[in-house]
Amino acid sequence: MTKERSKYLLVLISILLSVSSIAGDSTHYVLTKDDFINIVKLYHPIARQAGIQVERAAANVQQSRGAFDPEIGTTLDRKTFDGKLYYSYFKPELTIPTWYGIDIKAGVEEIVGGRVSPESTLGQTSYIGVKLPANQLLYDKRRAALRQAQALQQQTAEERKLAVNNLFYDGLAAYWNWVEKYCSYKIISSAVAVGEERLRFVKLEFEQGLRPAIDTIEAITQLQTFYFQESVMQLSVRNAGLELSNYLWLENNSPVEWSDLILPDTAEFEKAATAIPDLNALLSAVEEHPKLISINYKMDILEIEKKLKAQSLMPKLSLSGNILSKGYKYPQEINLPLLENNHKVGFSLAMPLFLRDARGAYSASKLKISETDLERNNTRLQIENKTRSYYNELLAVRQQLNIMASTNINFMKLYQGERLKFETGESSLFLLNARQSKLLETAQKLIELKAKWQKAYVSLLWSSGTLYQATSF
Repeated sequence: MTKERSKYLLVLISILLSVSSIAGDSTHYVLTKDDFINIVKLYHPIARQAGIQVERAAANVQQSRGAFDPEIGTTLDRKTFDGKLYYSYFKPELTIPTWYGIDIKAGVEEIVGGRVSPESTLGQTSYIGVKLPANQLLYDKRRAALRQAQALQQQTAEERKLAVNNLFYDGLAAYWNWVEKYCSYKIISSAVAVGEERLRFVKLEFEQGLRPAIDTIEAITQLQTFYFQESVMQLSVRNAGLELSNYLWLENNSPVEWSDLILPDTAEFEKAATAIPDLNALLSAVEEHPKLISINYKMDILEIEKKLKAQSLMPKLSLSGNILSKGYKYPQEINLPLLENNHKVGFSLAMPLFLRDARGAYSASKLKISETDLERNNTRLQIENKTRSYYNELLAVRQQLNIMASTNINFMKLYQGERLKFETGESSLFLLNARQSKLLETAQKLIELKAKWQKAYVSLLWSSGTLYQATSF
């Protein structure tokens, strides 16, 4: 089974079903489990939404990288009055942010006029320099924003896996429920066919005087019971199909119109259930569960926030320095010491006296980390216990399946023996019907256990966080 085959199968079925409904064709189309999974993965709105969330997270990363984009800008401030040029300031500038919080600046100035600011340098000058927030060399907001966006992108990817994992869980539960109802319906339909044939046989023998009239009433009553059960099961199959259709969507985001012409693949359902994944292997891989990994990325985001909050406990110190040059030519070489001539330097310092805001924010970030760590430990325990629970259920259902399969074989032998005795006139129709009813009861119970096995197997993979990886199992 390939995704390409699944991709076109549903479209083909939809087209052919519409043609069949017009032409009155009764061709059936088989929907296998693997095709169903691939169709859900490709087209279901929840799967697509999860993919969109990942794309949005990638867009947020790109947006955060924009804080490190070079920026070019200019200002022009000019005043003339009564024919006089008071001042003209023209200052184009290029700013290059760096990872460590240092901004490299380069620009030119052209200042002319009769009434310029005293600290301004008339004429054309150029400069190159840096702006350095000393308390942010280790960390700053733009680095934190990028790291958080990257962690959120990874977290979103894990949440997508989790969403697909849950989607497969619900979808496969609906699929196996549909298969169960269909198989039960087929058993009842077979019983109806046998009942109709038996009624004809009994009527014929009654007409020949070989059986009493009460036997025809017995045969009709049994057949009516089968008719009723068939009607009930037919409704169950249709409703199960409608429930399954909630997970079947086309490429154009439109749901599939369900039809009774779509049938399940019962071959895998009829296989004996024997193989069970190794419990220790599942438990050892718990740390790879998408939910736990998602919480780990959440912890990373909170650690980045705490690291950023720690910076607010430090004094806010900013240093800046420019090397100046006349004209629009930058100096070809820099002579030391730098502070003797042709420079501009400055610094600023600020610090709250009590740091209550900074200390409160830092404490809150640490509490968030502690809270998330508790959530992670609790989630890990829940995952482990759910995995053990479904594993135990699988073991129990396998044992029940073996018992019921053997029981069904024995009831089949009893029924066949009773039928042979009935056909030779050595048994009554009442006993034969009783044998058949018990055989149908065990056959339906066997189908229920097979469906329970399949659902428990899906639940085991779901609880261990590996169902989203499965395309065939």
